[in-house]
Amino acid sequence: MNYLRNIVFPLILAVGMLVLGLCIRSGFSSLSTKNRFVDVRGLAERTVKANQVTWPVQYTITGDDLPALYQQCTDKNKIVLDFLTSNGIPASEISVNPPNVDDISANAWNDKARFKYSLTSTMTVLTTQVDKVRELLNRQGELLNQGIAFANLSINYTYTDLNKIKPEMIVEATKNAREAAEQFAKDSESVLGKIKTATQGYFSIEDTDPSTPYVKNIRVVTNVTYYLED
Repeated sequence: MNYLRNIVFPLILAVGMLVLGLCIRSGFSSLSTKNRFVDVRGLAERTVKANQVTWPVQYTITGDDLPALYQQCTDKNKIVLDFLTSNGIPASEISVNPPNVDDISANAWNDKARFKYSLTSTMTVLTTQVDKVRELLNRQGELLNQGIAFANLSINYTYTDLNKIKPEMIVEATKNAREAAEQFAKDSESVLGKIKTATQGYFSIEDTDPSTPYVKNIRVVTNVTYYLED
């Protein structure tokens, strides 16, 4: 019994302390590794052509005879519609809004106006024929020659196929993020570990240049956090 108490028990205790120390050391090492990480961003961009355009065509006429103005509006609308449909824009892609009438004489601040009424007509083209609309925009002089003093409102070019290119852009952005993380790990003499967190940024679609609104730049940024290992 004295032998066991004096030799074996201390030996067992010593071995237990050694094992506990190794476990604690391993735990701290693991904790240290898990607390080391790097945040990186990955960018992906695409330049695409708009595949849909909204083109409002608006003109204003003035006069004193309201029924005559309505008839004049009807005649001018027909000219515009003929111009559009004869050049490849289907009637189903053209909407004609009811004319807006302003009784100028009713405005006290405008008692010296030359005409009593102002009538504004707006026709809107919504089509995927972007190139055709751009062509017709360059031929609007043909309408001017027929007495239609139109005004182009805000022409809106859009890109509607984002879902088709989203997956490949996300893959590219994630790849770029990993390359940046690998370079950081190399520079810091570390080994790149698993992903800790990852978030996908919003996709943005903007004009590449004010003079070419029909060309769009699509951009997405992903944020990824990687663990760093020794």
